[in-house]
Amino acid sequence: MVGTAWAALAMTPSLVPRDWMFQGVVSGISAAAGYGTGVVLAWLAVRSARWRRVSDLVRHRAPPWADAAAWAVLLVAAPVLLVTMLVVAASWQREVAALTAMDQSTTSGWLRAGPLLLVVAAALLVAARGIRWSARLLARALGRWARLPGRWARALGAVLAGLLVVTVVDDVVLSRALAAADSAFSGLNSGTYPGVEQPLRPTRSGSPGSLVPWDTLGREGRSFVAGGPSPQELADIAGRPPLDPIRAYVGLESAPTAQERVDLAVAELERAGAFDRAVLAVVTTTGTGWVNVPASDGLELMYGGDTAIVATQYSYLPSWLSFLVDRSRSEEAGRLLFDAVHARVDPLPEGNRPRLLVYGESLGSQGSEAAFTTLADIRAQADGVLWVGPPNSNRLWNSLVERRDPGTPEVDPVYASGLVVRFASGPADLAEPPTPWAAPRVLYLQHPSDPVVWWSPDLLFRRPDWLVEPRGDDVSPAMSWYPVVTFWQVTADLTNAQSVPDGHGHNYGDMIADGWAAVAAPEGWTEDDTARVRQALAS
Repeated sequence: MVGTAWAALAMTPSLVPRDWMFQGVVSGISAAAGYGTGVVLAWLAVRSARWRRVSDLVRHRAPPWADAAAWAVLLVAAPVLLVTMLVVAASWQREVAALTAMDQSTTSGWLRAGPLLLVVAAALLVAARGIRWSARLLARALGRWARLPGRWARALGAVLAGLLVVTVVDDVVLSRALAAADSAFSGLNSGTYPGVEQPLRPTRSGSPGSLVPWDTLGREGRSFVAGGPSPQELADIAGRPPLDPIRAYVGLESAPTAQERVDLAVAELERAGAFDRAVLAVVTTTGTGWVNVPASDGLELMYGGDTAIVATQYSYLPSWLSFLVDRSRSEEAGRLLFDAVHARVDPLPEGNRPRLLVYGESLGSQGSEAAFTTLADIRAQADGVLWVGPPNSNRLWNSLVERRDPGTPEVDPVYASGLVVRFASGPADLAEPPTPWAAPRVLYLQHPSDPVVWWSPDLLFRRPDWLVEPRGDDVSPAMSWYPVVTFWQVTADLTNAQSVPDGHGHNYGDMIADGWAAVAAPEGWTEDDTARVRQALAS
């Protein structure tokens, strides 16, 4: 009963749409977890004297056929419930897909999730019973050879079987999987995207005159320094002859330690003349060293190339894997790079130094936040901050959202009447609240449907405010909170976070130009200028 209920609840709407195959896996795992929970609850119940009294009373008073009838009802009710939920869930998924501007699945196609969830649940159940069989085998061996009492033998057998599983999973499965992932992503890091060629301009790291060798930049670094708007695009937006934008990047293989990579990055900025530009942006990358194209190109278009952007690579693992095993390196990289650049900029005369901007996306926002302790610290050191898709574990973001103004929702919070920091999911949110927004400005871009923003271990046993308040614009009103199940649903959504179009989930490309305009627009900048940058990025 618990397994069926959990399988059904896992079909309720979550943050991003799912296809039938993904739903089958999610519900299958949920069914197996629910079944295991039911087994544990039953095991505890039969050891309760009160439960045994009630059970005996029911058994003695029930007619002889009641047990068989109950099983018959259960065996009919379970598949009927699952099929009914699949049909209803197909309707929910069409609603979620419409909210995120995606193609909608048919009910008949969605029903394929049913057989798949049964296969997944059965496979997990077989694996669990294999572990239980191992525990009983060990218990019998301990009772026979070690002469242990039955209760002690069973307990020790269970512990030994558990340790064996943990050892196999940790030392064999996970270790080999991580080693394989490490090898695979290391190989990818050494490659180069098709069409990416070594730049010849001295304003780019990896160029012939650069302090950073081209072959040490990593795949994402090479793509970053070789890219950017054309001179014609820069001139069209700026309305004047453009400058050649500076892009400084230091790869994981460019220097052996994080501090040495930061020192090399500052030296590269010096070489390229970055401290004479109007704007200097410090970017904390995601796990692979990736810098989002709209973030770099948008800023350069806005300032006609009178910019310098600096970033370093701290890992070659994908962002989600870095989040699990490498998070501290992101924070170290973000803190060291900003502190070093700020130390170089701060002594310059106030009228003769670049505006120091800060950018971080996803895990990069967490690393970037690590350079600051409070909003006052940001105001004392930076001239503008744009953080995109912040993970729920971001310390500063979390504290601001927790202390938001009374009456404002978690998905669209207002902090201190929007005086310094604001939160936005769309361009219209940037003007809210209609109160002064003091410089330097801090802006978080966050979608209501972004699982990276809303995933938290607290979802296991606590209903979050964003599922108590009215749902965000692109979240189904039918989404509810269920203990354990909702945590598992949003965890599954993390792997699907970028499967939706821009403006939803963990995709923010359409909002970054508006974000830069809000926190760091040049003097005289207008909404029409922002629209032209947005159009240039889209093309």
